[in-house]
Amino acid sequence: MAVIAELLRTESNGAISFGNHTLAQKTKKEDTFAGNTYKVKTFNEITKLEKNEMFLYESVPGTSVTGLVETEDGVEFMVEGAEDAQLTLGLKDDTEYEVMIGGESVGRMSTGLGGKLSLSVELAGAGEVAVKVVQA
Repeated sequence: MAVIAELLRTESNGAISFGNHTLAQKTKKEDTFAGNTYKVKTFNEITKLEKNEMFLYESVPGTSVTGLVETEDGVEFMVEGAEDAQLTLGLKDDTEYEVMIGGESVGRMSTGLGGKLSLSVELAGAGEVAVKVVQA
C-alpha cells in the first residue's frame, strides 16, 4: 500500500510523494523541498497539492501519490486509492497533452486558459497505477 504516513515527503531522486487516502479526517501539512513550498490537504474524500501557492494536483476521492516528477513537458507519478478517482492536474495553459494511464495511451487532452487537465483513473482493487502526462 502506498499510503504516505508523513503526508508529504521528498524521495532520493527529487520526486514528491504525498497524500493518505485512508484518513477519516482532513489533515494538512506544509514543507519546503528544493526551494519550493508544498502544501497538501488529504483524507478519504479529497487530496490536494499546491506548489508555491499554485494548484498542482487534486483527486476526488482522496488518493496517495508516489514519485511525482514534474518536467518542462508534463508530469508523471504513481497513484493509489480505494476507489476510482477523478484527477485534476495543474499544467500549462492552452496546451495539448498525451495522457497515459497504466502504461497505455488514453488519447490527447487539452488544457484551457486555467491550465487544468481532468482525467479519470480506475483505482478500485488496482493497487498503484502509473499516470504520465506529456506535452504533445
